[in-house]
Amino acid sequence: MTISSIRSRAVAIPVDRPTRMSNRDLADRHYVLVEVTDDQGETGLGYTYAGTAGGPLTRTAVDDLLTPVYLGAPADDLVGLWGRAYQEVLLAGRRGAVVRALSALDIALWDLKAKRAGQPLAVLLGGSTAPQPAYASGGYYRPDEGEWTDAVAGEIAFNRAQGFTDHKIKVGGLTVAEDARRVAAAVEAIDGEGRLALDANNAYASVHEARAAIEAFERAAGETPLWWFEEPLSPESVEGHAELARQIRTPVATGEIHQTRWEFRSLIQAGAASILQADAGVAGGVTEWLRIAHAADAFGLRMAPHWHHNLHVHLTAAVANTLVVEYFALEKGIYNFELLLTPETRLGYGGGQVFLPDRPGLGIDLAEDVVVKYELPG
Repeated sequence: MTISSIRSRAVAIPVDRPTRMSNRDLADRHYVLVEVTDDQGETGLGYTYAGTAGGPLTRTAVDDLLTPVYLGAPADDLVGLWGRAYQEVLLAGRRGAVVRALSALDIALWDLKAKRAGQPLAVLLGGSTAPQPAYASGGYYRPDEGEWTDAVAGEIAFNRAQGFTDHKIKVGGLTVAEDARRVAAAVEAIDGEGRLALDANNAYASVHEARAAIEAFERAAGETPLWWFEEPLSPESVEGHAELARQIRTPVATGEIHQTRWEFRSLIQAGAASILQADAGVAGGVTEWLRIAHAADAFGLRMAPHWHHNLHVHLTAAVANTLVVEYFALEKGIYNFELLLTPETRLGYGGGQVFLPDRPGLGIDLAEDVVVKYELPG
C-alpha cells in the first residue's frame, strides 16, 4: 500500500467569549487537518493545534516540506518515514510549526493503519478500550464571569456535575494574592472529593518568583495537597524547572511545548519534572510520543498528555505509565476542536473517566460543513 494523496486544511475557530491565560489573550484556535489516502482509497486523519495564528504556516509546512517525502511511499513504513521527514527538514527547522506539521502527518498514518486493520488505535498499539482516568481542565480568566473566586467555584461545580472529581485551573494571570484566593475557592468547591492542579503557562520569570507563587498557593490550599504545578517557567528553562522541583512540595509537570525525544531527554536527565505532558500533536506524532512515554517509564515518570483527548485516550491506553487524560468540555468553548467532529464521534465521558471509541482508527469523523465554515483560504 502506498500513499497516493495528502490533503491539508487550516481552520480558525473563535473562542466563544473573551478569554485569557497568564501570557496571552485567546481569540481564535487554529488547527491543521491532514488527510492521507492510500492507493486502495482508505483515508487516515491527523491534526495538530497551530496556536492562535499559525494555521497557514503549519499547513504550508505540510504541503511544501513534508508532502514530497510521503507521496508514493509505503503507507506502513511509519518509523522510516518519520526519520526521512525529520532529516528532510534539517535546514528548514526541526521544531515549532514544522514538527507540528510532521505530527499531524504521522497521526494520520497511524489512523490509516488502524483503520486498515479494523481496530481502534489503542488496540493496534497493544492496549485495550478500557476507560481512561481523566480530569476536567479549564479555569481560564474570563472577565464576563464575575468575581474571580465565584467564577472558579462555579466551574468546579460544573465539572463535578459532569462527573469529574479532579480539576485544573490557570494561575499566573493575576497577582499571586489574587490567584491564591482563586486556589482557595477551588479547593473549597472540590470539598475534599478530588485533586486540583495548577497551570501557570510559563508565567514566572525566575525560580524565585515561581517558588514564592507556589508556596502562596500551597498555603491557600491549606491541608489539601496540590496535584501538580504546571509549566511555571519558560520551556527553555530546563535547569530552572529542575531547581524548582528540588525546592517545593508540589510536583512539577511540564512538556506540552517540548518536541521530540531529544528535548524530553533533557527534561528527564535534569530531573525537571515528575509528570511529563507530551502532546502527540506537538512532539512529533504518535511515533515520537510512544518513544517519549517509554523513555519516561524507564525513569519512573508518569504521562499526563496535554490537550487532544480524542487522540491521547488511545495513547494512554497503550502505555504502562499513564497518570491521566486532560479533558475539555466543549461547552466551555475553549478547546473547541470537537466542533469540527460529528457529534456521535466526540469523546464520551463519565465518572471521572473518558471512554475509548470502539470504531477503527481514532474513531472520529469530520463534520465537513463545519470544517468548510471555519477553513482558512489556501
